[in-house]
Parts: sequence; C-alpha cells; structure tokens
Amino acid sequence: MSSKNDSAVAEARKIQREQDRKDAAKGRGKAARAETPVQAGARPQPTDLPAQHIAKPGLQAELKLQPRYLAPDYLGSSKLHHMSALITGGDSGIGRAVAVLFAREGADVAIVYLDEDEDAKETQRAVEAEGRQCLLLPGDVKDPAFCERAVRATVDTFGKLDILVNNAAFQEHADELTDISEERFDETLRTNVYGYFHMAKAVLPHLGQGACIINTGSVTGLEGSPRLLDYSTTKGAIHAFTKALAQNVLHRGIRVNAIAPGPVWTPLNPADAPAERVAEFGRKTDMHRPAQPEELSPAYVFLASPVCSGYITGIVLPVTGSVGAE
Repeated sequence: MSSKNDSAVAEARKIQREQDRKDAAKGRGKAARAETPVQAGARPQPTDLPAQHIAKPGLQAELKLQPRYLAPDYLGSSKLHHMSALITGGDSGIGRAVAVLFAREGADVAIVYLDEDEDAKETQRAVEAEGRQCLLLPGDVKDPAFCERAVRATVDTFGKLDILVNNAAFQEHADELTDISEERFDETLRTNVYGYFHMAKAVLPHLGQGACIINTGSVTGLEGSPRLLDYSTTKGAIHAFTKALAQNVLHRGIRVNAIAPGPVWTPLNPADAPAERVAEFGRKTDMHRPAQPEELSPAYVFLASPVCSGYITGIVLPVTGSVGAE
C-alpha cells in the first residue's frame, strides 16, 4: 500500500475515532435529554400537568392548571379588521384562544358552546377586553336547526359573517374496539363530523369572496390512536371533508383549510383520560410536553387572514410538537 493510501486510511480512522467518542458521549446523556421538555416559543410553557379528571363536557374553570390563551407576546396588526367570525367550541381551550386573537386582529366573534356558561362568559370578557363584540350562542352542533339559528343570529348581530371555525368535539377513550357501542360511535360521529357539516352548510350562503372556513382536525386523524378509535376516525373524516369542500367552493373565492393539533392542554383531555394518564399527557411528542392553546391560535389567524393565506386552500396544517406529522 502506498504512503498516500496509508495516510488516507489513517485520516479516515482518526475521523471515525473522533465520531465514536462523540457518539459515546451522546449516549451517556441521551436518557436525560430525552425527558427534557423543549421550549422554543416566546415564553416558557408549563410542563408538569396535574393528575386530574373532570366531568364532561369539561369546564376550563375547574382545571387546576389553567390553560394559557392570552398570548401576551402576540401583537395584533388588523389582519381581520372589520370581519366577523363564528367559532364552535369557543368557550374554552383552543376555541377561546382563537377568539381572543381574532378579536385582537379586529374581528367580532360569536362563540357556540354546549352549556358551559361560566367558561363562555370568561371568553366573552376576554374578547371584549380586546375592544370587540362577543356573542354567546349555547346549543348543540348535532342539531342542524340550531346551527341555522346560530348563523342567523351572528349575521343579524354583526351584519355579516366572514369566518367559520369548526372546533367543537367529543372525545372518549376506549381500550378495545369492542368497548365502543354504536350509541357512543354515533355520538362521536354526529358531534365531530355532522356538527362540522351542519355548520358549514348553514354559513355558506352568507360567505363571500375572501371568506374562509377553518376546521380543527387532529394528529390522530393523521396517525391514528389506539385508544381513540372513534375520535381518530372522525378527525380523518374532517381532513377529507376539508379538502373536498375546498375544491367545491373555490370558484366562489372561499378558502377551506384545517389545523391538526397535537396534544393541547384543554378541558377535552382531562374530561376523557384517567387522572394518572392526564399527568403524562403530551410527553410522547418530540417536544416532550403538550402545547398551550396560545401556541395554536396564531395558526388560525394565519389561515383566517386573506392577507396571509389568500393563496392557500385545502391544506391540513399540523401543529403537533413533533417532526414529520403529515
């Protein structure tokens, strides 16, 4: 072997030894780092969740750790100036956070909720603190007549309707498919899919060019979930509904998109999972923690604003805290 070859081999082995040392060092610290929650936003978010289980439909006011929804570092810039929005499930969680930022961007907001009056009034106070109107509309999105009344009340109050956010949801875990009754499956389907269908059908006659519909999907609709069989099914349906409806109404200048959240700290999960599982919620994401609602709401502003997403329709935007969800 020539001296040049000897030199090349020596250099290659030197590089290999250096990398082997780095790999070994990484291996020693891997376990500790794997459990460290990642903070990459404007302010540090909570990482330790209470082991708490609450009754359905789930009052945010009852949570020991209150979800963050105010997004104090988010500065409005009139992206939704003189617009009006209707948000289902707007009393708490993601819906409340979206209502607040829509108001900060200049929109009046109507929120649909089942019967959580205490939470709804808190959302109303938060929206009004941003200088906008907030209309409360208690009712069940499974009822098409209620959806029609809610839309009519919104238009009568604000004079128009520009944005629909379909966000209301029902979720209950099950260890086996055989644990899910037809009644239970029907409740999940009618809330999560029929509710979106009824509300979209009710708003479409009132939406003009530049208006939009935003559906809340889920990472479970992208990847499935072994303990959320019926819920995952509905979220996958929502993603397909989004893409189909986007094509159906595009000629009218109406955009339809969806956001697929990963684990988010809202009343939905403490009203589903046992307390001990709630304490572990979100730790399996790449960021090793759940999101707070204020980390989701800017994505809804982006998809609602014609100046931001006027050339975007039919997408499912993952906001999951993990790499590669699609």
